[in-house]
Formats: sequence, C-alpha cells, structure tokens
Amino acid sequence: MARQKTKKEMPELSLEKSGALNIYSFKIQAIILVFIGFVFYANSFSNEYALDDGIVIQNNDYVQQGFRGIPKILSTDAYESFYRQMGAKQQLEGGRFRPLSVVTFAIEQQFFGSNEKTKPLDDAATLRHIMSVLYYLLSIVFLFFLLRNYIFKENHLAAFIACLVFLIHPMHTEVVANVKSRDEILSFLFIVITFISVFKYRENNKKSDLLLGLLFYFLALLSKEYAITLLILIPMLLYIVLKETFVKAALTTLPFVAIALVYLLIRYKIVGAGASFENPDVLNNPYLYASKPEKLATKIDVLLRYLKLLFYPSPLSSDYSYNTIPFANFSSGSVWASVVIHVSLFATAIILFFKRNILSFAITFYLLHLFLISNLIFNVGATMGERMVYHSSFGFAIAIAVFVAWFLQKISSEQIRKAIAVSLGCIVVIWCGAKTISRNAEWKNDQTLFIADAKTVPNSALVNGNAGKAYIDLSEKPENKAQEVELIKKGMYHLSRSVTIHNKYVNGYLNLGVGYFKLKEYDKAKANWDKAREIYPSNPFIKRNLELLGSTYFNEGMTLGAKDIPAAIVWLEKAVSVDSTNVEYWYNLGGACFTNKDFGKARIAWTKTLTLKPDHAQAQQGVSALPAQ
Repeated sequence: MARQKTKKEMPELSLEKSGALNIYSFKIQAIILVFIGFVFYANSFSNEYALDDGIVIQNNDYVQQGFRGIPKILSTDAYESFYRQMGAKQQLEGGRFRPLSVVTFAIEQQFFGSNEKTKPLDDAATLRHIMSVLYYLLSIVFLFFLLRNYIFKENHLAAFIACLVFLIHPMHTEVVANVKSRDEILSFLFIVITFISVFKYRENNKKSDLLLGLLFYFLALLSKEYAITLLILIPMLLYIVLKETFVKAALTTLPFVAIALVYLLIRYKIVGAGASFENPDVLNNPYLYASKPEKLATKIDVLLRYLKLLFYPSPLSSDYSYNTIPFANFSSGSVWASVVIHVSLFATAIILFFKRNILSFAITFYLLHLFLISNLIFNVGATMGERMVYHSSFGFAIAIAVFVAWFLQKISSEQIRKAIAVSLGCIVVIWCGAKTISRNAEWKNDQTLFIADAKTVPNSALVNGNAGKAYIDLSEKPENKAQEVELIKKGMYHLSRSVTIHNKYVNGYLNLGVGYFKLKEYDKAKANWDKAREIYPSNPFIKRNLELLGSTYFNEGMTLGAKDIPAAIVWLEKAVSVDSTNVEYWYNLGGACFTNKDFGKARIAWTKTLTLKPDHAQAQQGVSALPAQ
C-alpha cells in the first residue's frame, strides 16, 4: 500500500524539478517582479534633479569632491555643507546623520560626475536615477526571498502578493524618482537583509550569519535611523515565525542592541541633539502657528491621511507643508476616527502577537515606523511626506497580502480563483503602473514637479514659491522667448500667492523680486529683496541680488548722463542706496551733481568716495574743483 503524502510533503517547489517553465518558482516570480518594476520606473532614467537633490548632491561640497569628500560625509550632519553655504546653524531637531546614501553619491561623482554646480544637467543624474531603481529592485528581490523562505514559507501566494503590492505602490514614486530619497531605499534594503541573516543564524547557528546580520544592521542605521525599530521587530518575528520563546528571541537580539548603542553614540558625537532652538520658519517647524490642542489633533489627523493614501494613492504631492493641511481640532470627526483606528490597530497587534499571527508583525511594523515620523516624538521638520511612509507601507503590503490570499483560498473552484486573481491583479497593476509612470514624468525636474503640484496643493506656500521660480526659469530658455513675459507673470502669480500664505517666506520674496527685476520694475524688486533681508539678513542671495540691482541702477544713470542729468542723478542715487560701499557709484554721482551745479551733493558724494578710497585721484580733483564753501 502506497504511503499517503501529507500536505507538507507536496510543496509547490516539487514542480520546479520538471523541465517545464514553472511560474510558481522563486526565480520566475522574482523575474516577473523585477520586470514589472523596471517597466514602472524606466521612464525615470531620463529625469534630472528635483526637490532636495540640489542640497544633498549638486551643491554638496563633499559629494562634489568624490572620494576626498567621504571622510567629511561620514563625520558631519547630512546638511552641513548647505548650512555652511547659507551661513546658517543646524535647523532640524535631532540632526540628520544618514551618510551611507550620500557616500554612494560621492562614489558616483568620482567615476561619472563633473562639476554639477556649473553643469546642472550632468550625465551623472541619469546614472543616479538608474542606480536608485536598481537598489529598489534589489530590495524587492531580497524582500521576496525573506517572505517566501521564512515569513510565508507555506504560503507563497501571500509572499508574491505582498512583494507585488509593495513594488507597485504609487506612493513610492517619491522615494524612487527623487534621487535624494535613496536613503529610504538603502535603509529598507539593509533591514530586509538583516532579517534574512537573523533567520539564517537561527537555522544554522553559524556565527558568520550573525556577524553578517550585525554588519547589515549597522549599514541600515547608517542609511536612516528607522532601523532602530528592529530591536523590537527581530524578537517579535522570531517569536511569531519560528515559535521561539520570547526570552530566547530577546537574547538573540542583544548583539543588535549593542550595535544600536554604538551607532547612537557615534551619531550623538557627530550631530549632537540637532537644533537647540525652535525654528522660527513654519516651513521647517510645521506646527509653529498651532495651539497645543491643534498640534496634537493635526498630528493624529495626519496619521489617517497616510492610511487613506495607502489605500488610494491619489492625488500625490511632493509637499504637504504650510498651509497644505489645515490645523485640525478635537471637534473633527476625522481626528476621532484616526484615534479609534490606530488604537484598534495597536490593540489588535497585541492580541495577535500572543496568537503568533503574522498580522501582529505587519501592524507593528506599520505603526512603529509611522510613529517615528508622526511628529508625536520629535519634530521631523515636515507635516507629512509620501517618502516618510515608505517603510510603513511594507506592513500595509503584508496585511493586504494576507487578506487577499485568505479570500482567494475561500473560493473552492480553482478556475474561478485563478480568474479572479489574474483579473484583479491586472487591474491593480495597470492602474498603479499608469499612476506611477505619469508621476515619474512629473518628477522630471523642479519645473515639471512644482508646476504639477501647484494644482494638487494650491495652498502650499512652498509649492507655490517653487512653481513661481519654475515659471521664471522657463522664461529664460531661448525657445520660450516669445512667451517670456507671460511666463514671468505666471511665476509672479504663484510667488505672490506664496508670500500671501506665508508672509515670512524668504525665497518667495527673493524670487518675486527677480520677477519684478526681469519686468524692469526695479523699485518693486528692491522692495521685495529688502523684505527678504529684513527676515534673513545673512542670506547670501540677497547681497548678490542687490549688487546686481545697484549695477542696473548705475548703468541706467550712466546711459542717461549725456542727455538728462537730473534723471541720471535719480538713478545714481538709487545705486548708492542699494550698494553704499561702491566707490565708482559715489564718484559718478558726484560728477553728475557737479555737472548739474548741485555742488553740495557733489561734495557729499566725493567725500564719501574718498572715505571709501582715500587715494581716488579723480575724486580728489573733483573736490579741489568745487567752489569754496
């Protein structure tokens, strides 16, 4: 009598021994996932830089130095170069020590980059976009390996669905299409590999696997602080998946605690506690204008907004800062709905944990990473951001996979089950693909991104300001010469809107002044730049702009000098009012006043010239030619 085979003795892997193509094998399914990801993100390869890429890559002195800049990258705040250039102190609470992705930028710069400060459309931009997609796809392959071989060892369908949901989610466009957000990708990649190493260590009890796990954990921490959550998630996963006692699982985690402590010490030594003052700019301190109850209510409301975007990722925006999301209060139904949902999720995670249910891990992974970026612990410098929910979306993907797999298994007919799975899968993949590909195109550069997002978040001061600058930049392109004035006026509409929303928005005033300058409305340009100087006196762009304005006033005055001396004097007086240390402005003002027989003003102007430059021979001659007082 033949022995009856049990369910465990008939795994899907038994089919892989046949010569036929087996779509259920790890290799084929991994190829399918990589292919889908490549199709989704291939159009991002031709993108340029956008958003914070300029701060982190193009204008980062240490990245531009290639290998020579790596020691500085590893020993300073991520934004140190930018702060130094702007003459500013550390602006963000907690600081930003995330050197690993920046090191990869420096390596790419060494081999493929040129000086991107002088050549913004550098060929390295294409390489960096390709590399970000490759890192993303690599993380998907490792994630699939983790899920299929360990977490869903007996439910390969759930493993594939979870990977697919994570892979195709349109909210990930910001992480993949924005080069600066490579820190999110590397962080998640090394978190996944850490989990794999831990499982291998528990299987084989080889110290080499544990050491690899500790190495990858340290790399995850160097990518982004989020990996600190593994001190809870590692023992939790061992308890749920391997059915270990919690004590044994906790003991396995102790070496990782040691690594985390080493990282925290290094981090504190390098960036300290971050900003030691409350940032006075609402764009970096999003709850600056909110009352205490409004702060808490809005933070809770934002949690629900994240959940909504995970279920329906539209519309998407690169910015949710002031005043995109109105301050909420505790009379709002959405705030209380958020409280109920998230408290329920927390309670569910606890209950399911003791039942060793993988949904407990999924919910905990989601909530832990959401809590880190919720502003409930410390100010992360932003109200909300799609990149911030990247890690949490893994927990979301697991939960969706579990429920979809459970639902499909309830269908008794295999034909119907396959038809529903394929149909539903195709619909979701096609919709997400269309959304992702179109969003990648909007991430082409700052111009396309902010002009698109100004329609999505019309109340954002930052997006309006950046959209305004984008239009003005477009007006400078030779091919747009016929629409130059029209583009400038569109830009000024958004810039005016930005400073109306946020009346201390320095860049708004700076660029509004540029718009007026281009329209030759110089006095209005000066008024806006003076306003910017009042808010941020040390901003290096203000000095540069006012010097340009002074030069323009001077040239206008000199042009009029031969035919209209009184008008020339007006322009030269404006020049010295803008740049009172320019010797030639004062000298020529004195000459114009002398020609106009206004000897008193001529004496004042030439005296100022000689104060600035005592050996100015022409001014000395001019003073000697003045009639005696």
